[in-house]
Order: sequence, then structure tokens, then C-alpha cells
Amino acid sequence: MRKLNLSEKIKRHIIHNVGIIFGSIIFAMAYSWFLIPYKIAPGGVGGLSQILYHMFDIPIGISMIMLNIPLFIVSFILMGKRFGINSIYGMFATAIFSDLLSIPNLHKFGIIKDISNYTFIIDGKEIYSMLPPEEIYLSAIAGSVLLGLGLGIIFRFRGSTGGTDIPVAIIKQKLGVSIGTGYWIVETLIIFTVGITFHDLSLIIWGYVNLFITSRLTDLAMEGMPYVKGVYVISEKNDEIKNMIYDKINRGVTYIKAEGGYTGKEMNMLFCAMNRRQVSVMRDLVKRIDPKAFVLLTDVYDVMGYGFRSRSLDLTAND
Repeated sequence: MRKLNLSEKIKRHIIHNVGIIFGSIIFAMAYSWFLIPYKIAPGGVGGLSQILYHMFDIPIGISMIMLNIPLFIVSFILMGKRFGINSIYGMFATAIFSDLLSIPNLHKFGIIKDISNYTFIIDGKEIYSMLPPEEIYLSAIAGSVLLGLGLGIIFRFRGSTGGTDIPVAIIKQKLGVSIGTGYWIVETLIIFTVGITFHDLSLIIWGYVNLFITSRLTDLAMEGMPYVKGVYVISEKNDEIKNMIYDKINRGVTYIKAEGGYTGKEMNMLFCAMNRRQVSVMRDLVKRIDPKAFVLLTDVYDVMGYGFRSRSLDLTAND
């Protein structure tokens, strides 16, 4: 593997840092403008921070740092150098911007001229939100979408917000459960804690709804749209189909050795990656050559190689 020279390393680090800052700003907008005012949290350290914010008036960013620092210490003791400098950087960036971009601070900076348009009273307490209480559902959805986009951008540039990544990694190492199960355990505990603390079971329902939206948007922002299709074809006329793909679609083809489960017959399964716009052409031509062909389409989120631009994401690669 070719090593990066100094200028390339500096350029890459600058790009990563700018990307993490951009993601942190979107993350902060989600929490400060839409989720925090209505005590909505899709799990995470942000959910626990809301408890400290609403019960003890501790700024949300400071709460995040207060909760994350012990987690980083525990992670270092139990797991060694598991989370790098980008995780710490991402944690501080999201915490700082969450406070910096709060509506009262935007008013102090002169960005928001009339704060009364964003000031509401709920249960006798003054809150600041971009949307009024009667639009709480829209606020929850908007916050979850922005939160997912922010997290996805942070992850895309090899950053992290710390948070539940750390206890999940510890649970996986100590209990041997999958990462997915670890996240489910941790996020469920946090969502239930928020709902029970504020004596509002509807927050638990919203927590799961928001967790689903956030996770989907995180994947979308991190991996991108599935702009390529993977095509598997099983046919007795694979050679004709292969030539057709070469001539009409101009894509390469790979043969995969396969065996019929029922017949035990050995065969070549054809695989090809192609643009979504080319799928309809391929489908029509396959039907014309072999109406009995078995064709399987699957989404491909990233392709590296000739004929496709690379959009690779490597969170673990070294310089």
C-alpha cells in the first residue's frame, strides 16, 4: 500500500476535520432546535444529557462532555486505545456546537432578532424551539432526520461522538453479543430512562421512532444512495447473456461457480454490477435471450474499480 506523503496527510486531515465540524453543526441543530425542547431523544448520550438539562439546567453540551469523559476513561482502562483522537474531537465538537447554536445564544449573537417567535410555554416552563408545541411531531421528525445526517457525515469522515459507541464496544467484548444487540440493549435502557424520568411514556414511543429514522438517515449519509445494482443471472444461455452485456451495456462480467441445490448440477452463475438506468435494458435483453433465466437484483452502496467512481469509507485504515 502506497504511503501518503506529508502534504497528502495534511490535506486528508483537514478534509476530515472540516467534515466532522460540518456534521457536528447539523447534529447540534437537531438537538438544540428540535429535540431538546420537547425531551425527545433517540437514545445516546444526548438522551441522558437531556435529563441533566431539564432537571438541573446544565447546558446540553456540558452534559455531553460530563457523561462522555468517564466513558472514554472506562474504555481506555478496559479496552486500551480503542477510540482515537477523531472520536474525542467529534465528541467535543458536537458538545460545543450544541450549546453554541442554541436559540438563546443565536439571539445573543444577533442571528435571531426576535426570540419571542421561538419562545413557548409548556407546563409552566419556558422553552426555545424552532417549531411550536402543536407541531411537536414535525419537530421530532425534523430533529431525527438532521441528527441522522449529522452522525452519518461525522462517521463518513472517520469521526465519532463517543457516546453509546463505547458501552456497546465494551458489551460486545465482555458478553460476546453482536454489535446490533449491544446497541439495542444500550439505546433501550436510555430511551426507557428518559421516559420514566419525565413520567411520560409517549417519550419512549417517540424515542424508538426517532431511533429508527436516525439510524436509517445515518446509513444514508455515511454510505450514500444505492446508485448501483448487483445483478446475478442463472441461465443455460449465460454465454449469450454475457456477450449481450459486453456489447449493449459495456459492463464487465464475472462467472461464479454454483451448484443446483435440487439437481446437483454444476453451473456458472453470472454476476455484474451496473448503473440503475442500465437495469431495464439488461432485463429486457435477458428475457429476449432466455425467458426462463433466474435474475436477482440487489442494491450496491459502493463500488471500487474500473468504470465506477470510488466512494470508499474506511474508519480503521492507517496512514
